[in-house]
Amino acid sequence: MTWTERLASIRGFLDYRLFEIGSTSVTAATIISAGLVILLTLLLARLVDRGLARRFEAQHIDDPRRTGALIKLTHYLVLLVGFVVAVDTLGIDLRALFAAGAVFALAISFGLQNFVQNFVAGIILLVERSVSENDVLHVEDRVVRVLRVGLRSTIVRTRDDQEIIVPNSILVQSSVTNYTLSDDLYRIRVPVGVAYDTDIPHAVDVLEAGVRDIPGVELVYGPKTLVTEFGNSSIVLEVNVWTRNPWDSLVSRSHVRMLIWKALKDAGITIAFPQMDVHLDEPVLEALRPAS
Repeated sequence: MTWTERLASIRGFLDYRLFEIGSTSVTAATIISAGLVILLTLLLARLVDRGLARRFEAQHIDDPRRTGALIKLTHYLVLLVGFVVAVDTLGIDLRALFAAGAVFALAISFGLQNFVQNFVAGIILLVERSVSENDVLHVEDRVVRVLRVGLRSTIVRTRDDQEIIVPNSILVQSSVTNYTLSDDLYRIRVPVGVAYDTDIPHAVDVLEAGVRDIPGVELVYGPKTLVTEFGNSSIVLEVNVWTRNPWDSLVSRSHVRMLIWKALKDAGITIAFPQMDVHLDEPVLEALRPAS
């Protein structure tokens, strides 16, 4: 077979009609061209991501919320443009596609409602930057750390090292506590009850001196002890310390409790426990004496 015959054979294969969309014939050449456009788009998106990251680093912009959101939005914009070019390469009229898509979307709107809702919520999170990677959140009765924010869902890790996929609509529509949104300052509260005959000013001084050195925790503000309640069996004091480690707050709170116990024990102050005085009337006492 000569080169001319081979070229003719290849041209015949590329021009072979695979199927038709409306009045547009889709050939092997258009499929290959669209595939190359998509491949180049993926490569270009990755290069743009790296270029923006280096640009931000060169300009000493170290705000992960702003840089991460801009990089992701640019990434998806490049993919969208590449998709449009790939569809145009196939010879498909986008206006007709959108018109048909509107009818199709109406038919399956209920099935895609959650997907679209989470997709829009993901865009809102990227634009507002209210949730970013490494943020510590309190969502659905769990304290979690954000691993990755996507367009449809957000991947988080719990304190038990479990990874959970959280739909973005939950983060947008529900009340979510972000412990690290503007800063990582976190207050630890530990209540403790002391007996009513305790010298309260002295107990406050003992507690504040005893919890100044928490193992592995740097205090931002000095300890503050408040009298919060006159309980049935004790006067309730609340020890407050401020740290910059909300993720390890359980461990820090445990250390504070241990320091409180040690400080009160060394000072001879009793940690109160529930007590009940029972008073019996004289007729009841008389009735109980024969039994004793």
